[in-house]
Amino acid sequence: MAAVRTQTAPALNRALSLLEIIACSRGGLTLPDIADQAKLPKSSAHYLLVTLERRGYLQRCPRNGRYLFGNKLFSLAHSSLSLLSVGQQMNPFLSALNLRTGLTVHLAVRDQDWALVIAKRESRRAAPFSTCVGKQMDLHCTALGKSLIAYLPAMEVDEIIQAHGLSRHNENTIVSARHLHQHLAEVAMRGYAFDDEEDELGVRCVGLPIFSPNRRVIASISVSGTTSEITIENLPSRVFELKNVASSIEKAIAAPASLPLM
Repeated sequence: MAAVRTQTAPALNRALSLLEIIACSRGGLTLPDIADQAKLPKSSAHYLLVTLERRGYLQRCPRNGRYLFGNKLFSLAHSSLSLLSVGQQMNPFLSALNLRTGLTVHLAVRDQDWALVIAKRESRRAAPFSTCVGKQMDLHCTALGKSLIAYLPAMEVDEIIQAHGLSRHNENTIVSARHLHQHLAEVAMRGYAFDDEEDELGVRCVGLPIFSPNRRVIASISVSGTTSEITIENLPSRVFELKNVASSIEKAIAAPASLPLM
């Protein structure tokens, strides 16, 4: 007797098809575009998209209504990312920086109006920070975030502020657009960002941008520690260590055998 073939779940099959359609787009797709390509009624496509959005697999850009991948997909894929050549190239640099400084090291990329942590090396000397791979962090009050947007045109920074706002984490957080623009200009001029308890009280972070060969900011790297671990006196040495690692990463990315970070 022939074995009975297990049927597929139609709704799940359609939802996966939507993810594949969005994956092939440049900059996301609107509901009508997705419904048209999937050959589904708009109501059916919307039902699936809302479900995927609520589960974190998709996010809808408030400016243009386009659906984009959410960080949940990144979290699920993280274990396999380490197998890619980019992940293999980054790991030694992050581990070396972690060992030399004894501080927690983060690597992030810009994810719309957020800084998305894509790698982390935890310090063994202090209590673990409330960060993890796949976490979205504010751009305006973290060293990672400020490094990612410091070189953007002012108009694009204003669009981020309008869409995301400037949430106050504590009394040190920058919540004025004018102040943020001034601060980012200083970051670009000196070449590094400093989070002086702006995101979390008792914690300081130093961050640097990582540039592609055509001088586009494609990622940022930071070291994080307590206020006693990162001080005004040792700040220059922290920046020096970061610059050395960022330079090494940029050279690795520029090598012929390298893959682009994003």
